[in-house]
Amino acid sequence: MPTVSVGRDRLFQALGRTYTEEEFEDLCFKFGIELDDVTTEKAIIRKERHLEEEEPSEDEEVIYKIEVPANRYDLLCLEGLAQALRIFNGLDPVPTYNVASINKESMLKMHVKAETAKVRPYVVCAVLRGITFDEVRYNSFIDLQDRLHQNICRRRTLVAIGTHDLDTIESPFTYEALPPPQINFVPLKQTKNFKADELMEFYKSDLKLKKYLHIIENSPVFPVIYDRNRTVLSLPPIINGAHSAISLKTKNVFIECTATDLTKANIVLNTMVTMFSVYCERKFEVEPVQVIYPDGKSYICPDLSLYLMAVPLSYITSAVGVPLPAHEVARLLNKMQLYAKHSVSEKSETSFTISVPPTRSDILHPCDVAEDVAIAYGYNEIPKIKFPSLKPQPLNQFSDLIRAEIAMVGYTEVLTWILCSYKENFTMLNREDDKSTAAINGNPRSADFEVVRTSLMPGILKTVGHNKDHPKPIKIFEVGDVVLLNETKDVGASNRRHLAALYCGATSGFELIHGLVDRIMEVTGVPFVSPGNNTGYYIQSSDEPEFLPGRQASIIYKGKEIGTFGIVHPQVLDNFDIPDPCSFVEVNIESFL
Repeated sequence: MPTVSVGRDRLFQALGRTYTEEEFEDLCFKFGIELDDVTTEKAIIRKERHLEEEEPSEDEEVIYKIEVPANRYDLLCLEGLAQALRIFNGLDPVPTYNVASINKESMLKMHVKAETAKVRPYVVCAVLRGITFDEVRYNSFIDLQDRLHQNICRRRTLVAIGTHDLDTIESPFTYEALPPPQINFVPLKQTKNFKADELMEFYKSDLKLKKYLHIIENSPVFPVIYDRNRTVLSLPPIINGAHSAISLKTKNVFIECTATDLTKANIVLNTMVTMFSVYCERKFEVEPVQVIYPDGKSYICPDLSLYLMAVPLSYITSAVGVPLPAHEVARLLNKMQLYAKHSVSEKSETSFTISVPPTRSDILHPCDVAEDVAIAYGYNEIPKIKFPSLKPQPLNQFSDLIRAEIAMVGYTEVLTWILCSYKENFTMLNREDDKSTAAINGNPRSADFEVVRTSLMPGILKTVGHNKDHPKPIKIFEVGDVVLLNETKDVGASNRRHLAALYCGATSGFELIHGLVDRIMEVTGVPFVSPGNNTGYYIQSSDEPEFLPGRQASIIYKGKEIGTFGIVHPQVLDNFDIPDPCSFVEVNIESFL
């Protein structure tokens, strides 16, 4: 959870009143955030330098460190915090953000060159006109950029923000990608001209910027933004140019966000302009910029339109656990910056049309709306309910019974990650990706978490591979979920509960795992029948690449294949560094319910 540091007195001034520490903690709790620490600027510096603590003097500014939800990017600065809390307290209406009405001929333009697709393909822009900075506002503006870079921007890998004094540059702008030696400019806080490749060497000793160099340093071309006069605005995602640096005297701010993820770029741009348009001459108004791509398509940004979502009243009240009337739900949502208009259908069912402002990019599903209602109502006000009885879900109850039976046969249960590498899920199992089965993680933290597993087999084999020195035989099993792509589901995928078991040892054979299959069917009450009979199960030969040919079989239950078992292919065992033969079975146990 990100922590935002704000000056207490400045925050209280923005909120329109002072609070005791206990009162402010209570306000934070009601709003769903937390006052994490109370400190001072000098105390923070002393802590960073590992100096002894001292009693704070009266002239030191008190700093509140406030922990906010990771997806509430609008709360990462004092302006957003103060605005959200004032609306929550009923002091201010929900602001309406406007894009200035300008014809396309007069609009600032950003031309995107085709070469940018090789390194950082997207850019979005906007202008804050007539903004008034003081030292605190300026520092807050810079701090918000840093916090967004560390949060949604994923340390600038997804999005990099550049802010420029518009009065020092001229439109139209161009976003290009050039070989490093061809880029030459004076970077921010420097006085010397650098070529881009020299700059990369120069910043390898910079504690702040060296951690971003890897994003582009191995690319044959570097992204760069020029103005009409070929003045360099920025070398994203590393550094801005010194020529267009903003200052306390800046009145017109040009904001550009280059990105590898267009959705994230729009969220970041919207957050920057909505938070600081409050200081513009025309409050809450943002000047648009036309971005023109090499294919001729053009886009006007930012998009500050409201996102509409339909949510039934019954869904909200059932999720919250309180039978609230429609007008009360609308009032509570308004406290959380959501417009809500209710209507009644012919069947007397009340439904809300929720208008989500550009500041609330975290509202993605009706459950987010219900959560906001619960927060505004007050979690402590929701009555506690003791259910007369709790019955497990049939699938979970059946899974527990299966676990007990397999354990009694002498197998030990293991629990493996639901995420695995792409290689483990396919190549190491001799499988090919048909692009219609596995859910791929678009931005994995590491290679170990690239794919949501489509089988329990990789995890089971990895467990054996890491325990190959364990006394033989190794008999392990797992009952867990796999995920398969499914276009009929709203999320595009669905879970399946599988049972997998493995026998590893010198005497491991087809008959051992076949016996376990028979035992599973016996305890589930499924009879063995002749092929073609749909009243029970039978087995037939299969041809799966992860098993040894001729020593494998499919399990057919009520005419459908529900699993496979056999001797694991020697190549697969070698891929997982397993020296002993293994027999394996995997069954979809949801088929029995």
